[in-house]
Amino acid sequence: MMTRTQQLTDLNPKIKAFQDQLRANYAQANRTVIPGQIVFVGSSLMELFPVEQFQHKANLGLTKQLYNRGIRATTTADVLAHLQTLIFDLKPSQLVINIGSNDIGFGVPEQQFLANYAAILEQVHVQLPTAQITVLAYYPVNTQADFGGKKATHDHLYARRSNVTLTAANQKVATLAQQHHAVFYNANAGLTDTDGNLKADLTFDGAHLLPAGYEIVFQNLLPQLRS
Repeated sequence: MMTRTQQLTDLNPKIKAFQDQLRANYAQANRTVIPGQIVFVGSSLMELFPVEQFQHKANLGLTKQLYNRGIRATTTADVLAHLQTLIFDLKPSQLVINIGSNDIGFGVPEQQFLANYAAILEQVHVQLPTAQITVLAYYPVNTQADFGGKKATHDHLYARRSNVTLTAANQKVATLAQQHHAVFYNANAGLTDTDGNLKADLTFDGAHLLPAGYEIVFQNLLPQLRS
């Protein structure tokens, strides 16, 4: 039976082709990575995170290389199906995960989404028992500002995503992290305006961050990366 994720990606063959090609690129790059480093995994929110560029900033106090294995339109089911390429081939000592916002946005049943997330965390712990696993809180969104996009695109992106739903999901994912040998980490300080929305000048569509937004997240995350 075709899964909900397969149905969604098959509706846009270009996205599926991009995902397949990026995974192939990652598999090739994995042949030359340094084991025992820090790997970032997730959806477009992770793919766009320029951690490898931030790596080169001075005085970060980081002793490990950062590798980004984010892929747009990815769900928990996608990560679960490709753990070898996205995580295990790199043999990381630290893993940073931000996954599940697409599950919420695509309408994946919560029970399935959380079960997939739990399976990811458990399999990582089994394969990499000494690795430090960091589960990131979902970023806030801004559904109010006008970012100049098409109304249909906006309505599709935010049909199920809101700060209320993401906050509720954070609480459940935090519980999962506690149950499955991981640390739940909120790196969102400084991202929101006085109304609790993602600051309009930190995003290009209300959900995906601009480099300035990622700089804030990265600075908030540094203490965890140094640990």
